[in-house]
Formats: sequence, structure tokens, C-alpha cells
Amino acid sequence: MYLIGLTGSIGMGKTQTAALFEEEGVPRYDADAAVHGLYEVGGAAVGPIGELFPEAVRDGAVDRAALGRIVLKDGAKLAALEKMVHPLAGATQVDFLNAQMAAGATHVLLDIPLLFETGGHEFVDCVVVVSAPPDIQRARVLERPGMTEEKFADILAKQVPDSDKRAAADFIVDSSVSVADAHRQVKEILAAVRDRKGTVLQARLDRAQVRDK
Repeated sequence: MYLIGLTGSIGMGKTQTAALFEEEGVPRYDADAAVHGLYEVGGAAVGPIGELFPEAVRDGAVDRAALGRIVLKDGAKLAALEKMVHPLAGATQVDFLNAQMAAGATHVLLDIPLLFETGGHEFVDCVVVVSAPPDIQRARVLERPGMTEEKFADILAKQVPDSDKRAAADFIVDSSVSVADAHRQVKEILAAVRDRKGTVLQARLDRAQVRDK
């Protein structure tokens, strides 16, 4: 099974691009959705986060806005959160991979915003980076509710620069033209990897087994 890692900095159009891969029939693991599930009532991260940051848990679920305010400008708190959440999210990813392998999928998409930041690029067969010029990125991000220039700068400071991501990518999707143009690029990527065989899946699963012991 061939693992396609999809990433991109905030405002680059990664979510829309991921949907285009899904339209082409590629099963998608959505890292953001997985974390949302961990934060919901009954989610595996609610208890541990409550122990770290009690004020971030309300009515049995993690208040993401409150959690963001707590960790955004405190590197130590953010590191503690990531140390706790990443293994839980990794387990959901392994479950996804096992399910897709059992279903006979030949290619899957791992949609992971922090693919480079977490070292996940080492455990995929190719990396697709979604990118756009800085002015377009900035305009998109500042249109989001509650977003400010300061918050945008804080987020960018914690992400690998777009230029570095582009340099390390196997493929780049330019999202600045149109959805139709991005869809064309996605189709070209899938055509390029259609006959490739995955080589890193077992290493990813072995790593997960070692982590869980």
C-alpha cells in the first residue's frame, strides 16, 4: 500500500486539496478530524488534557479555543500537550492503515498539517505539499473568524517554512489559480504514482508497535 503524505502551511488550501484526492477515490486519513475525535466527550485525550490543563475541559470535552489560548504562547505547555496527544493520534492512524490494508487499498492519503514538524514525512512513500504565494495565504487566513495578524504570526512561527516544505516535497500543488487547476494537478500526481508500490508501511507499523509496548 502506497502512502501519500499531504501537508501545507496554514491557509495554503490543503483541506480542499485533500478533498480532491478523495474525489479521485483515494482513502483519506484526516489528522485534524482524528484529534477532534480525541477531544470530544469520551475521547481518549480528554482525561489526560484535564490533568494537564483543567481549565481547558468543559462538560466532558476539550474546549479547543481555551486550550489554544493556554498553549499558543507557551512553548513548554505546547510541548507537553504534543507529547501526550501525538501517540494517541498515531494510534488512530495505525487503525486507519490496518483497515485500509485489509480492504485492499493500493494508495492512501495521510492528510497531516504538521507532517514535517512531527517527522511523519519519514514514514510516507511520497510527500505532497500544497502551496500558494504569501499574499494569497495571508488573505485567506485573515478571513477566518477570530484570526488576527498576531495569531497568524504565532502560528507561522511554529510551522516549518513553506519554502522548506517545497524544497523537501516530491510533488507540489499550487492552489493559487482555481479548484479546477488544483484538481488537474492532483490527477497528474495520482497518474505518476499509480503503479508505485509502497515501501514504508511496515516500518510505520513496527514503530507503532514499539511505541505501544
